[in-house]
Parts: sequence; structure tokens; C-alpha cells
Amino acid sequence: MASAAATSRSFSILLLAAVFAASMAAVLVAGFRFQVGGKGRGWKIPTGDEPETYNEWAAMNRFRIGDTLYFEYEKDSVLVVNDADYLSCNTSNPISKFEDGKTVFMFDRSGAFYFISGLPGHCESGQRLIIRVMHPSEVSAPSIAPSPGPVGGSSGSFGDGREAPGVCSAGKIAVVSCLVMTLLGLFVGAYMFV
Repeated sequence: MASAAATSRSFSILLLAAVFAASMAAVLVAGFRFQVGGKGRGWKIPTGDEPETYNEWAAMNRFRIGDTLYFEYEKDSVLVVNDADYLSCNTSNPISKFEDGKTVFMFDRSGAFYFISGLPGHCESGQRLIIRVMHPSEVSAPSIAPSPGPVGGSSGSFGDGREAPGVCSAGKIAVVSCLVMTLLGLFVGAYMFV
């Protein structure tokens, strides 16, 4: 009888460790949501009055696997293309095409991603974007979220186009993970000592 209890106890501890490891992994993979061009700009043909180009905006940010880009646009499209099509503004052979007006694109690998508008003349006029997603070895250990922009900025935004993490936010995942771990710990504790 003692052997069955010891086996059951060992299994419970192993299960608890597995759930803990899974919950910590979930916290590490949560990403930021970036609004293309910064808050309020959207994905549109540049007028020349913008403070920076799309690529200058991208250069001021650090993109990681799991981060998302949010493109907001009207009567336009977002094409994901290769580097040659980016340089020549070729819209005829996109890797992916989005026309929904509120496109969310998640980075699933490191490396370069190339985006252009699908409308004639827009890419040539500057409506294009290169994003370099860092390799995991370039990413430092998780750190405190960046500080908000200047006073008066909208809540939920970092002022530079980075949104506070969305539905898959690290904060929400951490809270849920802690709750799950607490409940599981209570369950295992009750099971082991009752």
C-alpha cells in the first residue's frame, strides 16, 4: 500500500512540475503588438508630412518572434513579398496578400520580412516596409516592459507604435499561469495529505 501511495505522490509532483514548466514557457513566448507606422498613422501612401518613413519607424523598434504587426488601412492591401519584389515594387507574385483593412501579421521566424502596398504606384511612393526579426540568440532575457511615451499619450500605447500586448499578453498569461499553479498546488496538496 505504501508503494502505491509513493507512486501516486511521485506522479503528482511530476505533473505539477510539467504544468509549471508549461506555464513559464507561455510567459516567455508572448509578444508585443506594433501598429505599423506608429499610433494614428496607419498603412497609407506617404504624403511627405510624416515625421519618418515606415523603414525609419521599423529601425527604432526591436521585433521578436511572436510579435505582431497591425496594419490599418482603407481601400488598400498589404502584400508580403520577397526581397527582389520589394526592391522592384512587384505586386504580381506575393507570398501573402491581405485586403481586410485591419491586418494582423505574426512573426513566426527570425529574419527579414518585406511588406508593400498592392495598389499601383504606392510602393514606389514609399508605402513599403522591411522588418528584421531578431534571432532568439540576439534576444536578451525577458525584461521590464518599455516605459510609456510622453505624458498625455493614450493609455495602452507606448507612444511609438507599440501597443500594450493584446489578447496573448504576457501579463494576462502570467496571471493565469499563477492562478493555475495555485489551484493545481492546492489540488495536489489536498490529494497528497488527505
